[in-house]
Amino acid sequence: MNPAPVLSEKIKRIITCTGAAILIVSVTLYLALPVVALFLRTTPDLFFSTLSTPEVMSALFLSLSTSVVSLGIVILVGTPFVYVHCRNDYPGKVIIDTLIDLPLVLPPAVAGLALLVLWGRAGLLGHYLSLFGISIAFTTLAVIMAQIFVASPFYLRQAKSLFEQLDPCFEQTARTLGASPLRIFAKITLPLTANGLISGAMMTFGRALGEFGATIMFAGNLPGVTQTMPLAVYVGLEGNLAVGLTISILLVIISFAIMIAVRLLARWEAVNV
Repeated sequence: MNPAPVLSEKIKRIITCTGAAILIVSVTLYLALPVVALFLRTTPDLFFSTLSTPEVMSALFLSLSTSVVSLGIVILVGTPFVYVHCRNDYPGKVIIDTLIDLPLVLPPAVAGLALLVLWGRAGLLGHYLSLFGISIAFTTLAVIMAQIFVASPFYLRQAKSLFEQLDPCFEQTARTLGASPLRIFAKITLPLTANGLISGAMMTFGRALGEFGATIMFAGNLPGVTQTMPLAVYVGLEGNLAVGLTISILLVIISFAIMIAVRLLARWEAVNV
């Protein structure tokens, strides 16, 4: 047996494995090193002492509370909307599909400006609201509206995919047994898609928590009113770097926890199918 082909095959395998290892390590380091640098730039003592400062606690509370409210609105309104959208054919449906996805590719600053020219005091609708003394722009409500606009596609797209992939025989069987559409939705559709909807909700919460561009354009950067955690990071870069680092690390930890939870939920669902 000629050893030359065997040796050549081993060399090719070594080169392939080495190239793959270099590629994996390079991409991993490129993504991980900036995050690691955040943790190395501070100390545990400085982190926890800064964490208790009023500006950090205020931004943390505002971000968490507005993100929870935004997520609740997206779930309560978005779930039935997507279900009706998926189960019916109507003129302009492709336009609705496009509008659902549009905030994903729309620059956040453009989204914020669009909200401002619609709901601001001189906006298309805000002008009429201001006649009744109602102001939306640069309030906490504006933060919630910006978060919903930017983050809702993460839930709507997930729900749309789940409802479209669901085997229609389950709903058809329940319909032949006399179940109403509402009962079918509550007893059949939601339970069968619950895990996927939860994953979409987690991603939506994470996106809302990290929203910056649309918020600063539409809601401003008012401490205790509209200054969310990403905005506090921006302010920290100009004044107190320790505050910016602390909030950045908090956002990294929360984002990492959300991604791990989504993957664990997907793995659990795959095992129990």
